[in-house]
Amino acid sequence: MNSTLGTTTRYLDVTGGRIAYDDAPGAGVPVVLLPGMLDKRSAYRHLAPLLTAAGHRVVTMDLRGLGESSTGFDDYSPAAIAEDLVALLAHLDLRGAVLVGNSYTGATVVRAAELAPERTGGVVLIDAFIENLPLNGFQKALFGLVGPLVATFPGLWGALQKFYYPTERPADFDAYRAELSAMLREPARKAALRGYLGGDSAPVGWCAAVDVPALVLMGDKDPDFPKPELIADRQATALRGRKVMIGNAGHYPMASHPQAVADALLPFLADLADAPNEPNQDAR
Repeated sequence: MNSTLGTTTRYLDVTGGRIAYDDAPGAGVPVVLLPGMLDKRSAYRHLAPLLTAAGHRVVTMDLRGLGESSTGFDDYSPAAIAEDLVALLAHLDLRGAVLVGNSYTGATVVRAAELAPERTGGVVLIDAFIENLPLNGFQKALFGLVGPLVATFPGLWGALQKFYYPTERPADFDAYRAELSAMLREPARKAALRGYLGGDSAPVGWCAAVDVPALVLMGDKDPDFPKPELIADRQATALRGRKVMIGNAGHYPMASHPQAVADALLPFLADLADAPNEPNQDAR
């Protein structure tokens, strides 16, 4: 099975289908990793081992219709995926978990933190779109063109990966993007492809309901944002959290710069482990 952590793939039935995940044991703060749009949980294949080596329990989850999760869902929005994430937290009985979302699923982990505060210890955004600035005319035209093209020619997504890694790329980059292209060409994935490309990945205002520690990680060469640091500042302010820019990284720093991401994430996890256990605000 295609497990990020070298463990056997597991499955959880949720509304509309089932999701695939893996779970590596550890005594430290549990971490749940969600990939971005049109990606697989193995997006964290280089970061997850660094977290497990530090003693953390690490769970990675495939999104609806992607990876080893089933197809046939009718809702691929960040909010719908948040329901799957909350179901997984309950299924594994995780408490104090740090929810990590990349790109499209930054909004997902924020919503899940609102839905399940008793199970959420913190949120981490990696090059996420939530709280983004409104698209300008050029960006609207660009995304309006790319979306339909990728939906018609799924293999184009593999080619676009070079755009998202503008500097350094992992050694297995070519093999991985070939896997993504092959996955998206499967006929059963067409509904998911259209659903993700048409979804709202950048809701504004969701962060206000989150009351847990937050960390914002952003590649300073991310081509999806004209000013990556400005977006990171907006997100950190909205979540009342801290920000770390990953130098010379594009949209997927957990794959291109896993050690730099771990160097930022592990102290955050250590702070949570050392923090006193206070009752949830809603339970007081």
